[in-house]
Amino acid sequence: MKKIIISINILVLSCSSNNGVIPEKEYNYDVTIHRDTWGVPHIYGNSDEDAAFGLAFAHAEDDFETIQEILIATRGRLATIKGKDGAPLDYLVGFLDIWNLVESNFDKLSPKIKNICKAYADGINRYIEKNPKELINNLYPVTNKDIIAGFALRTPLMFNLHVYIEKTMKKEKPNFSDLAIHKTDYSMYASNVFAVAPSRSDDGHTRIAINSHQPWTGPVTWYEAHIHSNEGWNIIGGLFPGSPVILKGHTENIAWSHTVNEPDLIDIYELTINPKNKNQYLFDGEWIDFRIKTHPIKVKILGPISWTFNQKLFWSKHGPVIKAKHGVYAFRYSGYDLIRQVEQWYQMNKATNLTEFKEAMKMMQIPMFNTLYADKTGNIFYLYNALLPKRKEGFDWHGILAGDNSNLIWNEYYSFEELPQSTNPESGYLQNCNSTPYLATVGQGNPEKILPDNTGIEDFQTNRAYRANELYGLDESITRDEFYVYKYDTYYSKDSGMYKVLNQFLKDVDTNDPELLEGLNLLRNWDFGNQKDNTGAALAQLTFKLTFNIDKLKYDYKETMERFKKGIKYLKKEFGRIDIPLGDMQILKRGGLELPLDGGPDVLRAIYTEMQDKRKVTLGGDCFFQIVDWDEDGNIVAESIHQFGSATLDENSPHYADQAKLFSNMDMKPSLTNLDEIKKNLKISYKP
Repeated sequence: MKKIIISINILVLSCSSNNGVIPEKEYNYDVTIHRDTWGVPHIYGNSDEDAAFGLAFAHAEDDFETIQEILIATRGRLATIKGKDGAPLDYLVGFLDIWNLVESNFDKLSPKIKNICKAYADGINRYIEKNPKELINNLYPVTNKDIIAGFALRTPLMFNLHVYIEKTMKKEKPNFSDLAIHKTDYSMYASNVFAVAPSRSDDGHTRIAINSHQPWTGPVTWYEAHIHSNEGWNIIGGLFPGSPVILKGHTENIAWSHTVNEPDLIDIYELTINPKNKNQYLFDGEWIDFRIKTHPIKVKILGPISWTFNQKLFWSKHGPVIKAKHGVYAFRYSGYDLIRQVEQWYQMNKATNLTEFKEAMKMMQIPMFNTLYADKTGNIFYLYNALLPKRKEGFDWHGILAGDNSNLIWNEYYSFEELPQSTNPESGYLQNCNSTPYLATVGQGNPEKILPDNTGIEDFQTNRAYRANELYGLDESITRDEFYVYKYDTYYSKDSGMYKVLNQFLKDVDTNDPELLEGLNLLRNWDFGNQKDNTGAALAQLTFKLTFNIDKLKYDYKETMERFKKGIKYLKKEFGRIDIPLGDMQILKRGGLELPLDGGPDVLRAIYTEMQDKRKVTLGGDCFFQIVDWDEDGNIVAESIHQFGSATLDENSPHYADQAKLFSNMDMKPSLTNLDEIKKNLKISYKP
């Protein structure tokens, strides 16, 4: 094992050396924040920078705690507040060389995006100056480099680089071909997006459902905001804490959303170490020196006491290196040298038509995410967005590669034009539900499969994709009401994993137990729906484990029978019967509020839960989303809903859970971008 140098420190978590007082600076930003009756901030700035300043201040009012934690993590100091639980992310900041990456590439950013990020940082600083007692870890002042570094850190976490790293650090040599992806606080989850062109609507309208699925709390929880400037920035949508731009949403002219895709963006190489010098590795027949740096990780132990671990970090020509007991491994991953993610999303925010949006996507600074677009002129467009490495054929890129051959180090990606995509298919319909890009529509217009298998592009359909194609895809004249009904669908397809495992289980069971026979009869007559009043869904959800990819579905009769028995026992004990309405068991919980929910795992109304206090409490899935509708003349009507409200962390705010009842009832509220309409629904206006 590596030698770790440890020192002991007195940990200071005070806000400043001024006893909790920070002098307020003079800022030259012209911005007004309008809060509507739902608490949603509408940020009106003269310039884009003014608007970014206001956005940061407004978001900090609703969730400074999460913004601050993200910034502390970005600086590699999370363990100073979370103890050992924060140390892995602090290690990752060093392992990915985040701050060297930002410093060495900062000049590649446009002056405009540097200024916008500076303004956003100033908005956070303004909030800190007004609320200094909330500050910890000497975070103040925040800079534009903090904002850029935050995106550089979070981006590889979104495609689970940390999972590969953790697996490599285990005692046994890793086998990445059977890697079981698990989610962390910083992971992306799932998502739906559907769009129909005028040709598929009964009224000639264009519609898009912007419907990502995320955890309901934490650093990748959606926050709704509206940004408006006199420089043409006018967009409402969702963003994560620490983002100065909208990540998915709509303007008056265009709308888009992302869903998670899972291409192969990571490669691991095993290095041969010089037996005479452990700081050298074999590369093209020569011994090459590692680049080495010591990375301090300060860990809070108790009260003001902390330990500092000085961890040695290594880099090869492939990328960062892990020295484990079973070998030495180098990592190479897509976008390892990119820091312009904010700039690309900003250009997407400012696009006014399909041509400009595609130009923004051609920047290729965002290494993943399916992207689906619609606009007021009736265009719809789907892109399997990914930085796909150009790898040599003939090698197992899913396994561990030899690290001594420079020919296996890729330096190029497939171009934008080579990515799977579809523009205005004949069907007038596009979808992605974390599924294969090659079935994005029905009939003509699906992307052609031209890229090699070593890109890792998905070839499976989720239940949500099957249902989308069975609903939107089979209805050639979709009404407005039908568009909403399909989005809220709760059923499993006959092609789904649920359908397959339930029917197999019913075939396998052989019992005379009256209690089990009652449960089997309930499952046998279940219609595969998951409405809150459905009386078969609760037992089905307790019995069966599902996966998005049916090919990876592992059905085990004994394990399923055990869950079946436990499910019956739980329902009988808690409710007195097994045929309970699903909403009695599956709930939204927010403070003291508890509400029943429709939905379930991998249905279009996606709901993911864990058992808490004898109820299945929702932790993620369907959350903040929007539906956008343009008529034949390009006039827009849009609605949105958040699972809780605009005050994502402030329990004392009236907007902490004021949208929850609407969400439970599958209703929505207006999504406003017109100032006259905002003023009709205004609660308060102020300048930060």
